Amino acid sequence: MQFKPFVFDRMNQQIPVSIVPMTQADAELTNLPPVWQTSWTSEYLSADCYEKYAAKAGGELIALGAYEILNNSLVVHIVYMEAQPESNPNLDGRKPQYTGIGRLMIAYGIKLSIDNGFAGDVVLEAKTTELARHYEKDFGAVPLPIFDTSAPRYLIADEAAKRIFFTYLA
Repeated sequence: MQFKPFVFDRMNQQIPVSIVPMTQADAELTNLPPVWQTSWTSEYLSADCYEKYAAKAGGELIALGAYEILNNSLVVHIVYMEAQPESNPNLDGRKPQYTGIGRLMIAYGIKLSIDNGFAGDVVLEAKTTELARHYEKDFGAVPLPIFDTSAPRYLIADEAAKRIFFTYLA
């Protein structure tokens, strides 16, 4: 079996995706129109301590993800993930060009966890209350204790992680 990433287009057809290490050119695209929510050239996201990946459909950059391999915790931390503006439902309210991007980027975090000898466990923070509900309802995420200054944190593990990951095995 192989990991075969994909998203869906506006016609709900599966579109194959390649996930490759993010380049500086990929990061710089986030500053050009249509501008992404976050500049991936920022000091925070350009830090060397994160592994950064670009998801591309037919060469088109559709998402970026930053991951932190936490060897002491045996988990992968999904630091940040973002879809291109045309597929980000938070930006313009139009029907996204591609759907399933968030699930795919979480699945890639699960893959990194497995590849690093962990059990496929990932942790991530919810940027909004709506995303928190989405992670719980659609991905089986379990809330983790939070600190006063942190966003809601979630763990995706065990059967929930398997369900997500197995979606992309062929």
